[in-house]
Amino acid sequence: MTIALRKGAYVVRLADGPADMAACQQMRHVCFCGGTGVDADRFDHLSHHIMVEDLGGSLTATLRVAIWPDGRAMLGGYAAQFYDLSRLAAARGPFAEIGRFCIDPAVRDADVLRVIWGALARIVDAEDVRYLIGCTSFAGLDPAPYQAALALLGRRHVAPGHLRPALKAGEVTHFATGPSDMKSALRQMPALLRSYLMMGGWVSDHAVVDRDLQTLHVFTCVPVATIPAARAKALRAVAG
Repeated sequence: MTIALRKGAYVVRLADGPADMAACQQMRHVCFCGGTGVDADRFDHLSHHIMVEDLGGSLTATLRVAIWPDGRAMLGGYAAQFYDLSRLAAARGPFAEIGRFCIDPAVRDADVLRVIWGALARIVDAEDVRYLIGCTSFAGLDPAPYQAALALLGRRHVAPGHLRPALKAGEVTHFATGPSDMKSALRQMPALLRSYLMMGGWVSDHAVVDRDLQTLHVFTCVPVATIPAARAKALRAVAG
């Protein structure tokens, strides 16, 4: 698989070789753990690694995508370590598992997310993907700063029962109950999660406390068939 596209001041491509992989892993360490180091695990060699670079060649964002052809393969993926995905595994694949998404903290440009979605659109079409899945992270381990967002997720965006992930992780936080202020909820959500929800995505009914990466994350799924037609057309336009 190859990806090469450009939007505005950014170019997107797939990692090619050890130097590219090291750059992605180093950025991940900065974003998830802080400081210099390398974030690597056994799923790296099973994944495509998307790199977003500015026109000077500096890495601006990265994420990895693993393609699981069916539910059995998906149960051996990263997210299945934390969530019981046996219900979802009964659905027809392929599944594209998105992970380790991070953007240079100094960059505040919406075009970065747009080119990433363009790259993902190419992968979805090339692999005939039916579900986009992954763990979407909130920074830190304390759910208090995200009460409005978690309450909104619990009230409006939990998975349908026949696909809903069940508890598996040892340490979880359940969503807040009651109403929440919409503006506060959306402000507290990661940009990637807002994008998933706009495309008809859903989440688990709880968040997992991930002490290795110092995050809270929710399982997220976007059935490709539910993406609004206008949104799909716009993403394919970015993909060229």
